[in-house]
Amino acid sequence: MLPLAITGLGIVSPFGIGRAQFFSAMSDPEAAEARAFSGPHKVLSDPRFARARLAEVPDFDAALYLGDKGLRNLDRATKMLVVAAKHALEDAGLKRDGAFTSVVPERIGICAATAYGSLDSITEINRVAELEHPRYLNPSRFPNTVINAAAGYVSIWEGLEGPNVTVVDGNCGSADAVLTAETHLACGRADALLVGGFEVLNEPLYLAFEKLGVISEGESLSAPGAVASRGTHLGEGAALMVLEAPEAARARGATVLGEVVGFGSAFEPPASAAQLVHASDKAVERAVRAALLDAGLTASSIDLVLCAESGVNRMDMAEEEGLARVLGSDVATLATKALWGETFGAAAALGMAASLAWFAGTAPRPLLRGELVRPVRTVLVMTMGYYGNVSVVIVKKA
Repeated sequence: MLPLAITGLGIVSPFGIGRAQFFSAMSDPEAAEARAFSGPHKVLSDPRFARARLAEVPDFDAALYLGDKGLRNLDRATKMLVVAAKHALEDAGLKRDGAFTSVVPERIGICAATAYGSLDSITEINRVAELEHPRYLNPSRFPNTVINAAAGYVSIWEGLEGPNVTVVDGNCGSADAVLTAETHLACGRADALLVGGFEVLNEPLYLAFEKLGVISEGESLSAPGAVASRGTHLGEGAALMVLEAPEAARARGATVLGEVVGFGSAFEPPASAAQLVHASDKAVERAVRAALLDAGLTASSIDLVLCAESGVNRMDMAEEEGLARVLGSDVATLATKALWGETFGAAAALGMAASLAWFAGTAPRPLLRGELVRPVRTVLVMTMGYYGNVSVVIVKKA
């Protein structure tokens, strides 16, 4: 792929709202992690979830950033994505005081990913229909149940008239959104795109993973050998980056925070279609090799790997084996989900955002494996789906 400049970042995370708060959290990740998982939980406030270890965006109030009007019928996922979009556009200098600057709205679009979308809205509609009667459904809430509603509201709210794409393929979503964005930019369909993902905590999502037996109420994933670390801790957030051609960014005088230089993906099917969770070390190896080839880099060029480790043993072991065959077993590796939990479709976007903080001079920690041998300039961001799919993005310091 041709390099894509990252010129803006908008982020809603358990560490706060906006790039400055996120970068500040990355400078003291241990304290940030403690805050993110400290609770009490307001989204899952039922006493039966009291022991759940969740990374929730605390006291999120979209009205502080968007004003009071027009928010009544927007759900939590949509509000987070719109806030992230607003911050990204302003951070990139594409909008100032609500007005477009150097790029017209017809040439700005969005490629956003999610695994479960507005699952809480879908559940609400379903409960009213089953427990009361369909005639009591609120028609103004129904649009939230459509998987691409959140991205649609971003375009409406911010006045974007370029391509509007929602990628829905599980944990690899925001990595695959990068490839989608590159296709649109290469074909001249837009000059700048908001690219990333979003996911929110809700009761049906937590219960689903609890029934799968992969939820952990133990301690952080940052100590992978500990029994308490086995199992997934859920998180939430939204992250959108502005991607554009480097020459276009330079022409308008934009600050380039980093560059996306490579993408790779692979898939290995499970032996049985009835298998609910499947991971393949072969798919990991193929995807990493494809990303390196796409970026024109060698294995020794990678300074840091942001692994997809989430506490699901079979997935974590497959990833470690596949990575070792390509990059060696001593490459510096960090498990970002230890800091903010499993965010599914938003995972790669949050990882890429953390990479930008390290490019700015913050030291990445705590490392899961290996040691850094030089300042971080090239980061490989891993994502692994539950169905044997793997997607990889390589980000470089500008």
